[in-house]
Amino acid sequence: MAKQPMLKFVQIERDMPDKRAAEMRRTDFNEIYAEYADAKAKEQSSRCSQCGVPYCQTHCPLHNNIPDWLRLTAEGRLQEAYEVSQATNTFPEICGRICPQDRLCEGNCVIEQSGHGTVTIGSVEKYITDTAWENGWVKPIVPVAERGESVGIIGAGPGGLAAADVLRRAGVQVTIYDRYDRAGGLLTYGIPGFKLEKDVVMRRNAQLAEGGVNFVLNCDVDADIFATIIAEHDAVIIATGVYKSRDLAMPGVGAGGIEKAIDFLTASNRKSFGDAVPEFDSGRLNASGKRVVVIGGGDTAMDCVRTSIRQGAQSVKCLYRRDRANMPGSQREVANAEEEGVVFEWLSAPKGFVGDSHVTGVMVQKMRLGAPDVTGRRAPEVIEGADYVEDADLVIQALGFEPEDLPTLWDQPDLPVTRWGTIKADFTTGATAMPNVYAVGDIVRGASLVVWAIKDGRDCAEAILAAFSAESAAVAAE
Repeated sequence: MAKQPMLKFVQIERDMPDKRAAEMRRTDFNEIYAEYADAKAKEQSSRCSQCGVPYCQTHCPLHNNIPDWLRLTAEGRLQEAYEVSQATNTFPEICGRICPQDRLCEGNCVIEQSGHGTVTIGSVEKYITDTAWENGWVKPIVPVAERGESVGIIGAGPGGLAAADVLRRAGVQVTIYDRYDRAGGLLTYGIPGFKLEKDVVMRRNAQLAEGGVNFVLNCDVDADIFATIIAEHDAVIIATGVYKSRDLAMPGVGAGGIEKAIDFLTASNRKSFGDAVPEFDSGRLNASGKRVVVIGGGDTAMDCVRTSIRQGAQSVKCLYRRDRANMPGSQREVANAEEEGVVFEWLSAPKGFVGDSHVTGVMVQKMRLGAPDVTGRRAPEVIEGADYVEDADLVIQALGFEPEDLPTLWDQPDLPVTRWGTIKADFTTGATAMPNVYAVGDIVRGASLVVWAIKDGRDCAEAILAAFSAESAAVAAE
């Protein structure tokens, strides 16, 4: 009888891949976690309890077959593990790196709830897909047959790329339009290299291009271009994401040195590509030697504080109006940031800025947590008389993102939007009230996770394929 390869969580402790020492990783933008060795990946996968109701799978937006590919990894069947992973996830090596597993699959692992420490799902997911690339198991996109229908996708972020992958594999002609000079959206220009090295994204972009996806880059879609896209394609997917930064409205906000998170991160990532970045070279979007204050508590704020450390900031502080337990960002990212030298000022909120032409400090008001608000989290309340000034040469606003006014920008008054400016679309298919126009990802959900955008893109592509098939059947029946 074959030896049971699983359920070893009692004998084997949870063990993450080695993490580079903080003093080393704070000097570069390389990823901070090493790869598992083959034996270690098998060992950690063998801790899975193969439970009857896999909460890890249930709490994954893509419903990845996690227990199945963990078992295959434990048995040394890595190519099969990759194929099972790829069946439900267009970019498993990306999700393995940047998903907040502590809030999703790993946070809901049954053995984690029983006190044995979660299976390291994200690290194994990254390992099996990186191994697949190294061994040539990731095959080119080759449709069985070409189809005549075409789809235009506006936005080359994770939602648009995921939809393109599904459609192109089915033989549909796909064109992606994007405002930037490289595809990837947030994956390319928003997320720092220490979380997601850029060759990982460029490799997927190349796979799509080699598979026949047409990229129209440096294309900032306006009313005329949108009208042309509608006319040229049988269906259109809007996958623009949300890039309009939320701004503070308080005294001194117009001073120099107060910057938006997306501008700061984009400049840093462009510099990593070797691009000419005048705003970085001039020092405006460069934290080197500066006292940096980042305002916000989400994952974007974590990216900003850790980028500032790597750029050689004199000091980096993060202001967040709630406490550690109530912050929206990944707790793993907070711990990594603290190791690297970031100081978190919990229960602290800005009330204004000091400085005339250039910021010299942030006026901070201390907070306490009161009764829960409509979200269920305890609402912060001001502690009177506890204000102070936090010295700063560079202030980065990481307060989240809002959608652009697309109906006005594209002269499409019939494009339905919510009161928040997001597009009204069916959450299953992405269909909008406009004929043959779909929307996916953050432009529908508001600022959300990459994994949700991937799910939306895949689901929308399947819905479009079903619509094309229904149209073909109707024509054939006439």
